[in-house]
Amino acid sequence: MERAAIVGLDKRHVWHPYTAMAQYIADTDPLVVVRSEGVYLHDADGRRYLDANGSWWVSTLGHRHPRLVRALTDQLGCLAHASLAGVTHGPAAQLAAELAALAPGADRADVTAEQKLSRVFYSDNGSTAVEVAIKMAAQYWAQNGRPGRTRFITLSGAFHGETLGATSVGGMSEFRDVFGPLLFDVVHVPSPSEEGGHARALEQLRTALNADPDGIAGVILEPVLQGAVGMWMSSPDFVREVREATRAVDTFLIADEVFTGLGRTGARFAVDLAGVVPDLLCLAKALSGGLLPFGATLASERIFSGFLGAKDRALYYGHSYCGNPLGAAVAREVLAVYRDEDVLGQVQRKAPRVKAAFEHMAATIPGLVRPRAVGMVGALDLGGGGYFANSGWRVYEAARRRGLYLRPLGDTVYIAPALNIPDADLDVLLSGVEDSLREVAAG
Repeated sequence: MERAAIVGLDKRHVWHPYTAMAQYIADTDPLVVVRSEGVYLHDADGRRYLDANGSWWVSTLGHRHPRLVRALTDQLGCLAHASLAGVTHGPAAQLAAELAALAPGADRADVTAEQKLSRVFYSDNGSTAVEVAIKMAAQYWAQNGRPGRTRFITLSGAFHGETLGATSVGGMSEFRDVFGPLLFDVVHVPSPSEEGGHARALEQLRTALNADPDGIAGVILEPVLQGAVGMWMSSPDFVREVREATRAVDTFLIADEVFTGLGRTGARFAVDLAGVVPDLLCLAKALSGGLLPFGATLASERIFSGFLGAKDRALYYGHSYCGNPLGAAVAREVLAVYRDEDVLGQVQRKAPRVKAAFEHMAATIPGLVRPRAVGMVGALDLGGGGYFANSGWRVYEAARRRGLYLRPLGDTVYIAPALNIPDADLDVLLSGVEDSLREVAAG
């Protein structure tokens, strides 16, 4: 189909996510992607664009990694789908065992059997992985002697997904306020990345826990890196101290690692930077390498044991595509590629280049502030306009002219490319970001 025909159908029928549709229909000349390979997207005009954001953070091994494609086609040849309702299959069982073996604390002698993340519940995206964790925590307390524990503590600027439960524990007013009447009550405390920092956030979190120890079902965090709000970063020490605070009142810590999990920060999981074992761990995005929607929630043996017994104690929750064999087979191959290609080692070697590049840009280009980096994520701000600011979109257009797909978060310009991006392509990306920022700064 010709490009013009695709755009015509798109503007007549497609409702795009996170998009002001009136402006899009009237003014946007969209990128029409027809093919992807490695770190590049190819459009209908024959141009290629380096995917600086990993297509919303999912393509951590690049697009169409040949081993993932082969795993998908091999699995498709024998079993495309079967429900997990009283049924099982090899990919789901094997993947669960592999995730449990990789989970934080799995190989630590000081982590007890009931603390280990030995149980895996599948879903189909990051939002549902978080939704599962919320329901597990709430139901656990309801049927294990603490029915008053119904509230969660979350951070300002948090983003945990799109379902109503995940929206409830979110901390971004831009995505939350309009749904206010539909959401359950949560306790919001400051992010350690905000004014007052770590100490203020920790003090208010401890105060909230101690004020209502019998009412808090859990604390939910994006550890070390809060993504959607603008790549806010904080010390792993904060995660460790939150873990200690939740242990003091015996409530749960939920680590939302949908974005940070599987190498983004340079560690397998961001909580590993703090040496912390959460009670629940949410995964998606990188887990299926950008090929399929797939999510998982890892739960401690303690939480799992709290659902055993009479039938009415079961977790009556699930998805039609829960543990889909295609997604599970691809996820197993993702983990294998991480091992075989030393993906974590690649991140650790490249991360200093990302950090140095963003610090250099902020130091030499007028108007840029707050350079920051962790792992393969680098970010800086063009002022303080927040999510609805337009300055980042000027950089987006400048980058597009240079063959980069660089979607901003308001006035935050950031990169989150494939973790295995070749060195030469990383050079192209970093120099292209700098040139785009210089063009916009020059007016």
